[in-house]
Amino acid sequence: MDQVDRILDQWRRERPDLDVAPMGTIGRLKRLSAHLGLGMDKVITTHGLNAASFDMLATLRRSGPPYALSPSALMEWTMVTSGTMTNRIDRLEMAGLVGRARDPDDGRGSVVGLTAEGFALIDRIVGEHVANQQHLTEVLSETERSQLDRLLGKWLTAFEE
Repeated sequence: MDQVDRILDQWRRERPDLDVAPMGTIGRLKRLSAHLGLGMDKVITTHGLNAASFDMLATLRRSGPPYALSPSALMEWTMVTSGTMTNRIDRLEMAGLVGRARDPDDGRGSVVGLTAEGFALIDRIVGEHVANQQHLTEVLSETERSQLDRLLGKWLTAFEE
């Protein structure tokens, strides 16, 4: 019995007229997300980054050569606002991890790309990050994780279509 089960029991006692099953699903996802976030932050922060800066560097790294994207593409991939993206770019640029350049496909626009230092850092961290994620999910068998991924993907698609 987890903490969410105890919360649901209280609601069922106090409001037996309500079907609180979805509260259990969402509550578990929310609590699990918090635990996983803390677990992943342990690796990321040891390298002087936070989750937001790691996400940005990882997005640029996985984009492939030349490891550069427009600010609007970065906003789409990282799901943040323009102001938030500008602040993230500024901070990473000051740290020497990204640089801005004129967009070769559109002279009016710009692209943000990894510097050599940024590339080396994210390449080093991502291996540790993946190993950490494997550790955080090891309680699930490969079959269970696959089933969970399929179900969560189905649910997420309903919001992102």
